[in-house]
Amino acid sequence: MNPEYVAASLPFIPAAQRMFPGKFEARPDSQIAEDFRRDDVLAIPIAWDAEHGAGGGLYSNADLAKLCADHPDVFLPGWGMVDPWRGRKGLEEIEHAIKTLGLLGIKYQPPVQGFSPADRQFYPIWDLLQSLGAPVLIHCGTTAIGAGEPGGLGFKLAHARPIPNIDNIAADFPKLNIIAAHPGWPWTEELIAVALHKGNVSIDISGWGPKYIPAVLKHDMQRRLQDKVLFGSDYPGWSPGQCCDEWEMENFKPGIIDKLFCKNAARILDLGAAIEKATAAAAGRKS
Repeated sequence: MNPEYVAASLPFIPAAQRMFPGKFEARPDSQIAEDFRRDDVLAIPIAWDAEHGAGGGLYSNADLAKLCADHPDVFLPGWGMVDPWRGRKGLEEIEHAIKTLGLLGIKYQPPVQGFSPADRQFYPIWDLLQSLGAPVLIHCGTTAIGAGEPGGLGFKLAHARPIPNIDNIAADFPKLNIIAAHPGWPWTEELIAVALHKGNVSIDISGWGPKYIPAVLKHDMQRRLQDKVLFGSDYPGWSPGQCCDEWEMENFKPGIIDKLFCKNAARILDLGAAIEKATAAAAGRKS
């Protein structure tokens, strides 16, 4: 995390440090980029904006876009983030992030941002993203943010329950490409049901090492959900290299790891052109 991101996350750092000791120290962007170069992976970084629900600062979409532009060989266009309580200005920022800054889509963290995605007052957000053809990444299940703190810092996990939140907006916005972030525990089976029932819902497994992934999800990742699960590391808590090594040791059925690490994300998020551009940038950097 760079100094700006750490500053924006100050209310949450104590809990994060307990879960991932020494992983949340501020470091310059150049050093962060080198982490991904060393592991030989491409990354999709994320902005931060949760002022209404959590206070703290902002790691802006403009800052994120600059990070991606400064290190095009490792960072694909990132996930913007917009506080859902910003109303009309928030909708304008979503459009600016996608159309002007060239970001991939928008990420939401319902417990920390203090909202329920299925609440109809937030439907203009999903309608806009659907009309823009931009994907949305929505946190599901428990969160490390506030974990172990009194009252979990006031963050309500019910905002991240797949049913009704993911299920309702997937049904009401059938052309909206929804990625449910994390395994959704303690509602993993709900999340699996939603992903199987709704063609526009996929799951990423970021933030959880393989040994912690619920067995029911690991089972379906090799079967019914093998084309709908995406890898994510949740850096800096987990390094991409560490995650990749641990997943390789799971002895999944042939072809599943390739889908998990690359093929599913490239298809679901339409990353082909972005990957080609990053590959060319990496080649240019080495020449």
